[in-house]
Amino acid sequence: MLDLIKVFDQVVESGSFSQAAHVPNMAPSSVARNIDNLEALIQTTLFKRSTRQLTLTEEGQYFHLQSTKLVQDADKLLSEMKSSNPEPEGALRISVFESFGNIYLAPLIPKFLKLYPNVQIEIELDNKIIDLNSENIDLAIRIGTPQDSCLKARKLLTNHTSLVASPDYIQRNSKITRPEDLQQHNCLLISHERQRNHWYFSKGKAEKKVSVMGNLISKGGSPLLSAALQGSGVLLLSDWMVKPYIANKQLIELLPGWTATHGAQGSGEIFAIYKAAQYPRPHIRAFLDFLVKQLLLESKKIVAI
Repeated sequence: MLDLIKVFDQVVESGSFSQAAHVPNMAPSSVARNIDNLEALIQTTLFKRSTRQLTLTEEGQYFHLQSTKLVQDADKLLSEMKSSNPEPEGALRISVFESFGNIYLAPLIPKFLKLYPNVQIEIELDNKIIDLNSENIDLAIRIGTPQDSCLKARKLLTNHTSLVASPDYIQRNSKITRPEDLQQHNCLLISHERQRNHWYFSKGKAEKKVSVMGNLISKGGSPLLSAALQGSGVLLLSDWMVKPYIANKQLIELLPGWTATHGAQGSGEIFAIYKAAQYPRPHIRAFLDFLVKQLLLESKKIVAI
């Protein structure tokens, strides 16, 4: 429709179909067809036509008054968006689950802002699932792919998990030599908003689903990690949270021959989720690229521990 409006404005400015045809390199008949199509589209007669003159109707005058600004705004917007080197700038609102935000994102944000000082970041550390549209969030970081088809997702990390406990807890309690032994232990649990919690174990072709219970349940991993370090129970948590404590012997890995996860299909992957615009704004795209690069470096450090 914008192209039709531009032809219309050119006709008004030149005063005739034939004169308007010179500028866009169109035949007068093509200009006339464009005007016919525009009038059909808006169901309004824009010109009074005669063999001697072409004049605007009252509706045509009003349409021209409004459409001139529309075309100018559209041209300005296209010019801004087509800039050869758009500098990332503007507000970036991020929602991230608490533990990942504190451990990974918080140290990285100052580095990003040094690279792009015209970006302003507003961060929310929250473990609840949010609606990006209704809560005006540009980017959310969550475990698992989005169910909303109107959103896009970019993988950041695979969320591997480890089963651990402190040396003190292990010394004070019965041995854990098989997954079923966990039923006799105090397990520190991630809240899934259901009455019973299960941990899943696999080794070769063997698979086991174990019902676990404990006296501390949290939607975020930080309170559980703190409790495990103080000897409160057995913990199944992401490697990126527990590996440093395994390395310095504050936590001991349990059942090392088994792969332990929170779900039958694994413990999920961590994604950056954003609105499904065909071309994300420069500051969103810059932050995503920066985050992926930095997390790749961090994941290599974890593997090396």
